Amino acid sequence: MGILRTDKVSGLETPTAVTGSVYFEGTGKALSFPAGNDFAYGTGDFTIECWLYPTVVGQVSGASYSGHIFFSQTVSGTNYFAFYFDSNGKISLYNTSSGGGSDLFTSAPDGSIVVNKWQHVALCRSGSTLRAFVDGTQVDSISNTFDFTNTDRNPTIGNYTHNLTQLPYNGYVSNFRILKGTALYTANFTVPTHELEVIGDTVLLCCNNPDSAGADGTGKTATVSGSAPASTVSPGLTRDFTYGTEFQGVTVFDTQGYFVPPSGTTEQRGRGRGLFACGAVPGTYYTDIQYVNIASQGNTFNFGNLTGELLPGREGSASVSSETRGIFAGGYHEPTGRVDAIHFVTISTTGNSVNFGDLSAAKNAFASFGSSTRGCFAGGSTGSNLNVIEYVIVASLGDAQDFGDLTAAKNSVTGCSSPTRGITNGGYTSEPTNVIEYVTIASTGNAQDFGDLQNTLSNSASCSSSVRGISTGGATPSRINTIDYITIASTGNAQDFGDLTAARNVAAGTSNKILGIFGGGATPSRINTIDYITIASTGNAQDFGDFGNGGRRSNLVACSDSHGGLS
Repeated sequence: MGILRTDKVSGLETPTAVTGSVYFEGTGKALSFPAGNDFAYGTGDFTIECWLYPTVVGQVSGASYSGHIFFSQTVSGTNYFAFYFDSNGKISLYNTSSGGGSDLFTSAPDGSIVVNKWQHVALCRSGSTLRAFVDGTQVDSISNTFDFTNTDRNPTIGNYTHNLTQLPYNGYVSNFRILKGTALYTANFTVPTHELEVIGDTVLLCCNNPDSAGADGTGKTATVSGSAPASTVSPGLTRDFTYGTEFQGVTVFDTQGYFVPPSGTTEQRGRGRGLFACGAVPGTYYTDIQYVNIASQGNTFNFGNLTGELLPGREGSASVSSETRGIFAGGYHEPTGRVDAIHFVTISTTGNSVNFGDLSAAKNAFASFGSSTRGCFAGGSTGSNLNVIEYVIVASLGDAQDFGDLTAAKNSVTGCSSPTRGITNGGYTSEPTNVIEYVTIASTGNAQDFGDLQNTLSNSASCSSSVRGISTGGATPSRINTIDYITIASTGNAQDFGDLTAARNVAAGTSNKILGIFGGGATPSRINTIDYITIASTGNAQDFGDFGNGGRRSNLVACSDSHGGLS
């Protein structure tokens, strides 16, 4: 008779370390990958990060540096950089454009690498600022716009040969990841506790398989030199079991003796929590956050409250999210006025919000969209309409940074996205507009024309899957109940999808990968109802449920753990 272990099925047991590393021990031990455009960062953003466990820190063969973590250059010896630590263990970066070169920075003493200890290190360029981090603390930064164009010599982990002298790293490397186009960390951050994954702009993820030194999560073929071995020694990272035990591939059980779990992987089953926050009725500004399970209909549940400088509530905010974190930014409260504060919550748990950083200006009535890595905010009002687009890195704390500009200054604009492309819909310039614009989320730059909505409108509500963008309701200035859709990967005018259950504006929208939901709004009376649609098909919206805790409200925001770059 089989024994059903409920802790194993639910994922409540203590998760164990499952990641590995590669061991580099002196001369000749290295891991290299084919050169190519993935490693030509140009003047754009990038992130290089890993965990290190050095067994030797010191001078090698009379050189003034040691421990080459990562090295990349052209055959001619130009346009390269070396990420290493010096003879004192300080994190350093060396680059050249003409054969000779210079250290870009050498971290402060408190950023030194020590032997026989796991430490997380990261090198990130955001715009023109290059930063180094050790265990989540920024240890140095410089202005840097160097054009890293190297594409013809294999990038190498663990060793570098200079004038026939090998300058190796000695020790273990785990979870080595490169993102081209994203500066994942722009301020001090909490070091990840889960193994790294392929996200957004990842071009390399290796040194994490205890069975294969050359395994790479992006499909690249590695060359292992000097028999650098895979190892089970690791920094104690775990898989992210936020939603219970993970089933990968096909698992076969003796059905007479065991409980048989459902087929498919946990990733395939999607996520499903949507958050609604803020909002107002005349004379009252709400501070509460409520949530629903998007896959099932029903009324909202209490999640927590916005805290700190965001009290006593606000309206006209914006919200972005990843699969783990929800972010709420800006808004308006009378008599306080507009706010610039950004707060966040962990979506899988309940609780009050925590300070994240600040927008570039106090504003309201702006659009938001993002991937699993970046959250973007566009347009809005400071009293005057804005055309600015700014962004945050969702996984790290910090102030918003400049992204580019919309084609026109506007407020009351809404946004949605696929994992790669951000969309803004409509808005108000001196009158409502029907313009749809887009940007590529992983890069910075100005918005470009996408097409037109069916109506000139402002204050609509939006949501999306990885394929379709949806815009619902709004004011023309009369309130409307129409639903538009676009295919995000291609440009063109919006098409008719169906109708909401009632004409409304200033509602909030979010989604999982299947259903879109739209809550609250004004008809002109404030309402507490939530509608839903199936994004992949067309048709009229249906009743989902109602808000609790005060019920009726407009000018609220919504996000979920189910889009944000998830398919």
